[in-house]
Amino acid sequence: MKRGANVALTREVPGLAGIVVGVFWDAASEAVLAQNLVTATILCDSANRALSDEHFVYFNQLSCPDMSVRQLEEVLGADDEQIEVDLDRVPAEISRIVVALYINAGPARRRTLGQLKKCGIRVMNLADNRELVRSENLARWLTDETAVALGEVYRRDTEWKFKVIGEGYANGITGLAADYAVNL
Repeated sequence: MKRGANVALTREVPGLAGIVVGVFWDAASEAVLAQNLVTATILCDSANRALSDEHFVYFNQLSCPDMSVRQLEEVLGADDEQIEVDLDRVPAEISRIVVALYINAGPARRRTLGQLKKCGIRVMNLADNRELVRSENLARWLTDETAVALGEVYRRDTEWKFKVIGEGYANGITGLAADYAVNL
């Protein structure tokens, strides 16, 4: 799928109750970059604001309070990170679940996402691990950014949809957190 494209997940797969969102990248010879990439998931209300700081899921907080969204500690397949979403358990006040990738500060300070050879997001059916959608290579759109909103799972009436975002942030996790009202 191209940037900006969306698909109606629950219309395409009736009875879809859970998904796994996979994030993948190729940093080639940039080992420091690869070791400092962090996947984060932000559960947002209808105003695109994180419901609370506990609704920011990442390596130090592996699930949201109700456990409907959790980052998997062991990844299956070719993904670098995976997030499991129990669509039936996501609270009604959550309208969007944004998945992002950012460079953690420290040794990777002089790195950018523009150094990636490949970067993308895909969605699989939790029941059978069948791939439902895959983004295009989003790395080609990245230059000096240090964070990127890759995609989002969102509600439209009674349906769940998925959209490829691919929006980068030159000011990294700080800019991403500000857009979604997360206190770091």
